[in-house]
Amino acid sequence: MKVIATNKKAFFDYEIIDTLEAGLVLRGDEVKSIRKKMISLNESFATISKGELVLLNCQITPYSHAYSKEQDPRRSRKLLLHRRELNRLIGDVSRKGVTLIPLKVYINDRGFVKIELGIAKHKKTVDKKRDIKERDIKREVAREMKVKVR
Repeated sequence: MKVIATNKKAFFDYEIIDTLEAGLVLRGDEVKSIRKKMISLNESFATISKGELVLLNCQITPYSHAYSKEQDPRRSRKLLLHRRELNRLIGDVSRKGVTLIPLKVYINDRGFVKIELGIAKHKKTVDKKRDIKERDIKREVAREMKVKVR
């Protein structure tokens, strides 16, 4: 598994409840662009429309050596899931305050582009501050333990 892009801001802004893997429907030279890491997951999200899972606002920069460069880099892209997974996901998203956020894009062992989606709830400012404080405390404890070992 070769990780291409991660959405670091998602872990800061959202509390990840569950994750799932989905395939990504791509056009033309978008796979080559992804292999060159010309993809951005910032501000992207997934939604369900017309019974299909769709990734919105994900930017894939057009491949530089492509014959046709007329594709919109922020177009909506269909995500592939089994029907059973999609039905479960529709139930999860229908709850209040739950969204689908892409966490990372990677190429699996068979060479297919996959995306890891997180079922997430938005964090409040208080939760973000608490997480930062806990991370600082852990860092201080680790530093003290390292000094005591010497």
